[in-house]
Amino acid sequence: MRDWHSWAAVVVFVIAYVAIISERVHRTAAALAGAGIMLAISATDDKAAFFDEHSGIDWNVIFLLLGMMAIVGVLRQTGLFEYLAIWSVKRARGKPFRVMAMLIVITAVASALLDNVTTVLLVAPVTLLVCERLALPAAPYLIAEVMASNIGGTATLVGDPPNIIIASRAGLSFNDFLVHLAPISAVLTAVLVVMCRVMFRKVFVYDEERAAEVLALEEREAIRDHRLLAQGLAVLTLVIIGFVAHPVLHFAPSVVALLGAGLLIAVSSVETGEALNEVEWPTLAFFAGLFIMVGALIETGVIGEVSGALADATGDSELRAAMLLVFGSAALSGIVDNIPYVATMAPITADLTHSFGGGDGPHVLWWALALGADLGGNATAIGASANVVVLGIAERSRQPISFWQFTKYGLVVTAVTVALAAAYVWLRYFALS
Repeated sequence: MRDWHSWAAVVVFVIAYVAIISERVHRTAAALAGAGIMLAISATDDKAAFFDEHSGIDWNVIFLLLGMMAIVGVLRQTGLFEYLAIWSVKRARGKPFRVMAMLIVITAVASALLDNVTTVLLVAPVTLLVCERLALPAAPYLIAEVMASNIGGTATLVGDPPNIIIASRAGLSFNDFLVHLAPISAVLTAVLVVMCRVMFRKVFVYDEERAAEVLALEEREAIRDHRLLAQGLAVLTLVIIGFVAHPVLHFAPSVVALLGAGLLIAVSSVETGEALNEVEWPTLAFFAGLFIMVGALIETGVIGEVSGALADATGDSELRAAMLLVFGSAALSGIVDNIPYVATMAPITADLTHSFGGGDGPHVLWWALALGADLGGNATAIGASANVVVLGIAERSRQPISFWQFTKYGLVVTAVTVALAAAYVWLRYFALS
C-alpha cells in the first residue's frame, strides 16, 4: 500500500467493523465515529466523502431509502399491512412454514421488479404483524426475507443497486439481465425455501388456537382509512412504474422515490412531520458512515490493490477469472457493502473483459461479478443495503436481530448459493458453450 494513510484507513475500518459486530457499540455510532476518524486523518476529505460518486456517500441509496420510508410510513396508517398480514396467514392456513415459503417467494419476485431495499421496506411490516398474530419469533422470517430479496434482486437490472452500476459500465439492458441471471435466481429462491425449512425448523410451531383466531378475522375490517389507502396505492403504483420504466424515463430510483413521497404527503391529510417520523434516521446515518469509511479505503488505494490482486491472479484463463470474480466478489461483498465494491471492480472487470476479447455487452465476467456481489451480500448483516434496513426495522420494533444471529445463517446460505452460481457459470458459459 502506498503510504501510512492506507494502513491507518485499514486499521480504522477494522476497529469500526469489530465494534459493529461485537454490538458493544451501536452500529450507527461505530460507523459515524469511523467516518469521522477517516476524515480527521485525511484518509479521505470532504469533497471525496460528500461529492465523489465513486468514493463518497451514495446519495441515490440514501434518498431512495428516505423516500420509500416516508411512503411506507403513510401506508402504515391505513391498516394496509394488517390487511396483508391477515390475508397471507389465511392463504397459508396458519401453518408457519407455509407462511415463510409464501413470504420468501413474494419477496423474491417483488425484489426483481422493484429493488431489494424497497421490497423489504414493504414486506417487513407485514411480516412483523404476521408473527405477532401467530406468536412466532420474527427474526427467522425477517432474515429469510432479506436473503430472498438479495437473491431475487439478482434477476434484473433494477433488482439490486450493483446491477445498475454493472449495466451502466457494460452497456447491458434489462433483457440481458433477465435472460442471463433470472434462471439461476429462480433456482436459488427454491433452494432458499428448502434451506429455511432446515435452518429454522425449530420455530415452525403450529399454534392451532392462534391460527383459528386469525382465520376467523375479516381482513377488510383492518383498513382504517380508505381514502388515504387509495391515495397511497396510487402513488406507490406510480413509483413502481417509475422504477420499471427507468431505461425509458432515465429518472434515478432515488428521484422517483422522493417525488412519490412528496406527492403523497402533498395530496394526503398526513402531516409532513408525521410522515418523516417513520423514517429510520439511524439507518440512514449508518449508511452515510459506512460509505465514507469504504470511500476512504477507495481513496487510499486499498480496495483498488485488493481488486487488482484479484485481477492479476486470473492469469490467461477466462474460467479462472470468472470463478475468482464469483467467489472473490462474494467474500469481499460480505465485508464491505456491495455497492462501493462493485463501483470499484467495474473498471477492472471491463479491462479483463477486453483482454479476453469480449468487448462491451453481455459477457460471462459481468455475470460472474453480479452473481458474486449480489449473493455475497447475504453473508453478513452489513453486506447489502437491504440487510441493514431490516435490522433497523427489527430494532425499532423491539425485536432486534444481532449481527451474529444474522451472519450465522447468512454464511451458510451464501456458501450454498454462491457455489451453485459458480456451477451455473461454468455449465452455461464454458461446459455447454
